[in-house]
Amino acid sequence: MPAQTQSRRSVLTLLAAGAALPFFAGYGTRAQAAAFRVSLSDAEWRKRLTPAQYAVLRQEDTERAFSSPLNNEHREGTFLCAGCNNDLYSSKTKFESGTGWPSFYQPLPGAIGTSVDHKLGYARTAVHCADCGGHLGHVFRDGPKPTGLRYCMNGLSLKFRPA
Repeated sequence: MPAQTQSRRSVLTLLAAGAALPFFAGYGTRAQAAAFRVSLSDAEWRKRLTPAQYAVLRQEDTERAFSSPLNNEHREGTFLCAGCNNDLYSSKTKFESGTGWPSFYQPLPGAIGTSVDHKLGYARTAVHCADCGGHLGHVFRDGPKPTGLRYCMNGLSLKFRPA
């Protein structure tokens, strides 16, 4: 086989693999909805959530950085899932990460689940609500002590309940 044909075939194979990536990117990243304590139909989620909340919680979208009022929430209290009111994070674990999203170094016990997300072409750890499976954001290993973790959450996926 001539080198030019082999090179062209390699390029086409890489392009086809890249085109298929978005199709498989979300495959297997979250457990089935029925596995969660709070399980609603798509129509029920759309009724319960605003369109922006639905996009984040149910379609794993990401809100624009610095757009959430919760980024500047500094009162004592608890951050809850906007989809099902599950308690997720204590305000005591919130910190200013400079990223533009509410960030925490530790969730409440049993509040979240994680999965692998390849949507950007590399592995990230996605975070979801343990009760309803709603997408909350991602966790990174560049946070403060004591955990060294940064739970970077979409403000649209959260509600705040003052103490």
